[in-house]
Amino acid sequence: MSQAPVTTSRRPEPVTLLFDVRSPWCYQTSRWLRRLAELGEVTLGWGVFSLEVVNLHGDEDPAGYDAEYGPALRVALALREEHGPAAIGDFYAAFGTRMWETPASVSTGLPDVPELTRQALADIGIDPGYAEAVLADEGTWTAVLGEHRHWADELRVFGVPTLLIGDERRVLFGPVLRALPGDDDCRELWRHLRGLAALGTVYELKRFKSLQSRADLPNAVPRADLRVADMRAARALMGPGGPCAGASLEWAMGRVRAQRAAAVDGAGE
Repeated sequence: MSQAPVTTSRRPEPVTLLFDVRSPWCYQTSRWLRRLAELGEVTLGWGVFSLEVVNLHGDEDPAGYDAEYGPALRVALALREEHGPAAIGDFYAAFGTRMWETPASVSTGLPDVPELTRQALADIGIDPGYAEAVLADEGTWTAVLGEHRHWADELRVFGVPTLLIGDERRVLFGPVLRALPGDDDCRELWRHLRGLAALGTVYELKRFKSLQSRADLPNAVPRADLRVADMRAARALMGPGGPCAGASLEWAMGRVRAQRAAAVDGAGE
């Protein structure tokens, strides 16, 4: 049973979440923000930011990079431009539910990003064919890069989740949540966070999180395992004399995905 919305006497604060669908931590933050919206604490807006692009080396052109999560970001941004802010938020919620919370099929395993994108569109009542139309237009990747560069260059955003708080758009990275708090803790966290965000003297608060730490989501571990396998294959290509020597890890992982896709296509011939 879903929790009933609760209203407050204070005017809800506008908050924009900059997200990348690839991050389980960002998805957890979005769940917290959605509950805050239901509790009457915030109103929500959405922007896209690419972790793959921010991790590229300076001499690697993102315009020619086949980003794994690019299809979802391109569709998300197109939805916001064509259908309004509610549509991008609904899509992100549906995509995140599919990616992080929906059990994998025994026969097919975890779906890839294009399939998740189509499923999420269907979940929000939009023809899955919308994804093909968006991805056929190379300008939609240019639009993602333009928005990413705006946040990175103008507001010094470096990762997700990043919040833009209030009409002044105070920029704050976090909070990074292992699990969704209960309602009282949701409110308490928000009140502390917005207070800290208003203090220009506070730069950072952090608690130790190891590389093995995982968000409390059903698919966080299997998704991480897939990424680790790709990272290992990419590092093999980055060795001296290798085809990706001197490249960033993200660029080399793109090469791994391309090799895998070529092998699948070859097997189908």
